[in-house]
Amino acid sequence: MTDFREMGVRRFGSVNWLGLRTLARRETQRFLAVWSQTLMAPLITAGLFLAIFSLAIGTRRGDVMGVPFVQFIAPGILMMTVIQNAFANTSSAIMIAKVQGNIVDTLMPPLSPAELVAGYLSGSVSRGIFVASAILLVAAVFLGQGIAHPLWVLVYVVLGSVFLGSLGIVAAILANKFDQMAAITNFVITPLSFLSGTFYSVEGLPRAMQIITHVNPVFYLIDGVRYGVIGTSDSSPWIGLPIVLVFTGGAVALCLRWFRTGFRLKA
Repeated sequence: MTDFREMGVRRFGSVNWLGLRTLARRETQRFLAVWSQTLMAPLITAGLFLAIFSLAIGTRRGDVMGVPFVQFIAPGILMMTVIQNAFANTSSAIMIAKVQGNIVDTLMPPLSPAELVAGYLSGSVSRGIFVASAILLVAAVFLGQGIAHPLWVLVYVVLGSVFLGSLGIVAAILANKFDQMAAITNFVITPLSFLSGTFYSVEGLPRAMQIITHVNPVFYLIDGVRYGVIGTSDSSPWIGLPIVLVFTGGAVALCLRWFRTGFRLKA
């Protein structure tokens, strides 16, 4: 006779490693299957940014922070590309599943909210690392760009991927259609990326703009990677690290809460 008191008991231990690994693998294979759009396209876009700034400004612009202008903006372009792709990975995965009505296929398996969030974010982190590695390789070949502090680059690329991947989950849960997702991307994510010191040093801005920039968490991601690549930045990476950790922790906590309650995911 079946003991109904045992129904619903978790039988996978504290972590459902098989389910988590399966979801992570799906999210990684999803962007690898269309690598020309998810990996090659960002690389070409980053290359175009570098080429345009090099041809139009680079020869007339003096050194910034002791390095040539193009080498100064390369880390910013790298990080901007990483976070945009990390955001796109999670937001597109959940948004497409919601619109097609198959989000239930992800919510019904015996995966906890933490496992769901970790599975989705693994795709963002993998995509971010792939994109960062490709851009660093191109910068090394064509610009002779080295890496001053590899560990700092890795830390900020991973944190940036987790932070924007979490924001991608939040945006996809809030949005009900692609038009709303496009609005979030155009009016929130893009301004955060471009107004974060990607193409300039914050020291050259008016005082009011410096204050606004320092409120932007993406500034510390850009600045951290810049320090890791060229060895200098507007602020210390040790200052940016706790700030990024706080924002990232808050975004992940919100994702966990919404998956736990089923907010805008369950009928």
